[in-house]
Amino acid sequence: MLIKRSILALLCFAFSSVALVSAHGQVVPSATERVFNVRAGALGSAFQPDYTGEGDAETSPNRLYGVGGYVDARFSRWLQPEFEVRFLRFNEYPGISQTQNTYSIGERLPIINSFHKFTPYGKILVGIGNGDFLSGSALVLTYGGGVDYRLNRKFTIRCADFEYQQWPVSSPNPTGGTTSFTIRPYGLSAGVSYKIF
Repeated sequence: MLIKRSILALLCFAFSSVALVSAHGQVVPSATERVFNVRAGALGSAFQPDYTGEGDAETSPNRLYGVGGYVDARFSRWLQPEFEVRFLRFNEYPGISQTQNTYSIGERLPIINSFHKFTPYGKILVGIGNGDFLSGSALVLTYGGGVDYRLNRKFTIRCADFEYQQWPVSSPNPTGGTTSFTIRPYGLSAGVSYKIF
């Protein structure tokens, strides 16, 4: 009788252990997990404009500050488009118009899914840029990356977002013609986003 009780207790222990491990493994069934979501956010930015108003690419002594916004959509692990706008209009070099506005779209790719609520990512964007120093708009290529921190189910903090841009531009010169050159602004942004759905 004692042996039967011991065997029964051992079987109950084994069964409950297997059930606990199995239940933990199925917290979010992969077949029914919702992948698609959209987040919209706001940014504050500080950039080195790479232009002093002298008609050539040159490091500016003043940083440009501004605001912006972004929308991230997640369709799958490998398909996460991002749309971004930025308006750099504050702290211009005295007497020279250096404002830089960009409108870009591209791919944001997480390097890892998440690590203790942190998600490092890389991104490549393409778009248009304009500013007071340009006669029209320019093609803008953007390379960058950063780190997001998921605060809760709805809010995500963009801790740091670094971008390096390339603008092939033409600018009017004092002789009446135009000068072609490439500026390479770079900067850092931070912000917060809200999960729409």
